[in-house]
Amino acid sequence: MVPRSSQFRARHLADTGAPFGVLEANWHRAARRYTLIKMSTQASREIQTFPNPNPGRDFEIQCVCPEFTNVCPMTGQPDFATITITYVPDQRCIELKSLKLYLWTYRDEGGFHEAVTNQIADDLIAALDPRRITVVGAFNVRGGITTAVTVTHRKG
Repeated sequence: MVPRSSQFRARHLADTGAPFGVLEANWHRAARRYTLIKMSTQASREIQTFPNPNPGRDFEIQCVCPEFTNVCPMTGQPDFATITITYVPDQRCIELKSLKLYLWTYRDEGGFHEAVTNQIADDLIAALDPRRITVVGAFNVRGGITTAVTVTHRKG
């Protein structure tokens, strides 16, 4: 049961010895000390990265987007897929919100499964220059057939 505000105020005063208004004023003062970093929620082809926190070690990062959508160039109907990106970073790692916004750019674009999966791999390779990357596009059933496209790239 959530206490009524008057009960909360009384309980707060009893617990802390401070009137409720003091707590409220302090919270607002503390909230103003922090600067919010506002990131866009618009689809964008810009892939942002950050420095690999441990470039001396090989470790694998896997990002799974189960809600990927693009448009079939033949029918104009939406194609749904799970895009799985698995990579071993070199100097850069992908920033996840920018990855999400990048993948959103395909929602209104026509493209064959093979072309879309290869384009995603090419763009990630250009942005990250990873030691190794695999992009899998597991497309949902279309005409009774599922399609899985796997693109693999190894540095060097």
